Amino acid sequence: MARKLWQKNYQVDSALESFTVRNDYILDQDLVLSDAFASLSHAMGLERIGLLSPDELSSLKAGLSEVVRLRKEGSFEISLSDEDCHTAIEGYLTEHYGEVGKKIHTGRSRNDQVQTALRLYMREALVKSVDALLDTVSSLIAFASRNEYVPMPGRTHMQIAMPSSVALWALSYAEEMLESASLAEGVYRLLDQSPLGSAASYGVPLPLDREYTASLMGFSRVQNNVLYANNSRGRFEAILLDFFSYVAITISKISQDLMIFTLPELGYFSLPKELTTGSSIMPQKKNPDGLELARSRTALILSLSERVKSIIKCLPSGYNRDFQDTKEPMMEGFKTTLELIRITKVMIDGLSVHEDALKKGCVSELYATDRVMEKVMSGGNFRDSYLSIGLDLESVERDTDPVESLKRRASTGTTGNLNIEFSINEERRLRKENDERMEHLVSVYERLPGLEELII
Repeated sequence: MARKLWQKNYQVDSALESFTVRNDYILDQDLVLSDAFASLSHAMGLERIGLLSPDELSSLKAGLSEVVRLRKEGSFEISLSDEDCHTAIEGYLTEHYGEVGKKIHTGRSRNDQVQTALRLYMREALVKSVDALLDTVSSLIAFASRNEYVPMPGRTHMQIAMPSSVALWALSYAEEMLESASLAEGVYRLLDQSPLGSAASYGVPLPLDREYTASLMGFSRVQNNVLYANNSRGRFEAILLDFFSYVAITISKISQDLMIFTLPELGYFSLPKELTTGSSIMPQKKNPDGLELARSRTALILSLSERVKSIIKCLPSGYNRDFQDTKEPMMEGFKTTLELIRITKVMIDGLSVHEDALKKGCVSELYATDRVMEKVMSGGNFRDSYLSIGLDLESVERDTDPVESLKRRASTGTTGNLNIEFSINEERRLRKENDERMEHLVSVYERLPGLEELII
């Protein structure tokens, strides 16, 4: 039976053990690599202040590298009695390397150990999510470029409103996603600080060099106040989930639009049959289940953010076991969001545009406001021009050339002046910054043999 990090002279009741551990030992398979990396950094810090010898550090490095290899092979075991990956890793080091395995926890509490592993995980989760998000932005920009002057009815209140274009629609969502990616810059700065050395919220009477271990893990700084380092658990998870929520909301709106635009009655767009599913009773059906599930998965992601906030909202300062229940929603939120972003790109890339149906949808009433503006340009005032057209809508004729109508809108960001370069340049800027973050993470991971790539 695994020796617990908090071992006492009694055996905990099995019902309580199952209740307190729950499925943490399963979730923690995804934290093995980040904890191994953080443990090596901590060991290097202990060697720096003379609490480990160079030989002991070498042994721990070899052992942690073995843990990484076993995890990648899918053969690193974490049992219910281990409780988590942190106990399992220390147990492995002690079993295979003896006394030095018992020294790896020196100066650490499980609190800052968990915090540090999660911080590494969240930092990378953000970078990977932004990378996928920008891939989807690229698809939207390419889609807009291919359909720059394809007319489309613009709608307000779901009713016919004014002339629009397929490109204007696609770029509106590209810009929304770009702004979400910009938000990630602030989230990354929050995550880019090391809690290691805060121990159980109050530090330890050892000369730990927190700045040194922070730099080893690629953090730009330490999280200064050791009590806040603990209190921020759950808070940072909620902030990351809020970022995921904004991304998901955009995707849910895209999905809703596409479900309308692909209706047979409109037929503006269509999905390839490979991106639809069938009915068990109606043989003709090709259902947009991916789009429907994008809406429901968005609701799931939003609920995860609220779940974490509900857990932490009334906690007293210092560590409380409630924090344990903020881990699962954060990890689930990341995985769900990443999956959601990736399937959205697949659907955007697969869309077919039916220009004839779109032009047919540009009925005469769509141009009512254009006729008002023509009267204004001829010297009339807006209010009287509005009334005259509004009282005689039958006189409004459909533009014979809807493309020319699009081009007449020449202000920045309108159908005749989309300024696609803005989105392209912003996507490039954000990708360059995100790629630099990813390259930085890979470079620091290389300190641990076997960890020459991303940890999640």
